[in-house]
Amino acid sequence: MVSSQSKKIGDMVIGLICLAVIGICIFPMLNLLARSLSDPMAIINRRVSFLPVDPTLDSYRFVFQDPSFSRSLLWTAILTVICTLVSLGITILCAFPLTYPLKGKKAINTLIIFTMYFNAGTIPNYILIKSLGLLNNPLVLILPSCLSVFNMIILRSFFYGVPESLRESAELDGANPFTVLVRIYLPLSSAVLATLALFYAVGRWNGFSDALLYLTKADFHPIQLKLYNIINNLSSIEVQEGIAGGIPAASDGMKAAAVMFATVPILVVYPWLQRYFIAGVTIGAVKG
Repeated sequence: MVSSQSKKIGDMVIGLICLAVIGICIFPMLNLLARSLSDPMAIINRRVSFLPVDPTLDSYRFVFQDPSFSRSLLWTAILTVICTLVSLGITILCAFPLTYPLKGKKAINTLIIFTMYFNAGTIPNYILIKSLGLLNNPLVLILPSCLSVFNMIILRSFFYGVPESLRESAELDGANPFTVLVRIYLPLSSAVLATLALFYAVGRWNGFSDALLYLTKADFHPIQLKLYNIINNLSSIEVQEGIAGGIPAASDGMKAAAVMFATVPILVVYPWLQRYFIAGVTIGAVKG
């Protein structure tokens, strides 16, 4: 009786903690949304909390009128898809061979894990990128970050859980390693691959430091770097003209609208991958 009551209390505490975490994550978004929809004078007078005051869409209108912002959003969407596919392919090709009993496998794993904790630093990386001719090249946003060792270890550990009897039976039927990967391992790994795809997609969508360091051409700036420039100095000529022509001191509202404009697309991806997350959580939950 006492243990059941303690368990209920523990469940309630965990539930309250989860609600608090959700609230901490949601409140900033509500505040941002309220600022993006509120009248500029309400923002200036600090009358905006979690509800918009004198709602208006002028901030969004000025942001949408900026062609460079829309172009940057489209480029980031294309870049995210390409990076996700390339990163998943390289992660699979790196993780799958490590499931075989290779010579020097332990040394290879040690070298791979070593890269998680130690790197050359910003200046040597810049010199390397420059020597490879990737400065001001869109490939600099794809190739240097195409593999995450952490994600590779997750996928390798999942591959370890696939029964070896499946691979051995396929090899007895004459299947080569590529056929084993495509016909056996990948169909069983849809949940973990969807999870890793989301990790890669969110990481690329939110990334801007590599573009800030290696790209000077505005044509290849991802949405987060564009947002960084807008929030810091409102560098867009179109938005500056909008301020001068219509809304006094509306920079806070347009900053909030720009952040919402850049955040909502990646949030739309989550519901499509929710069932894969549920499948990933329940994998291995049943013995047998």
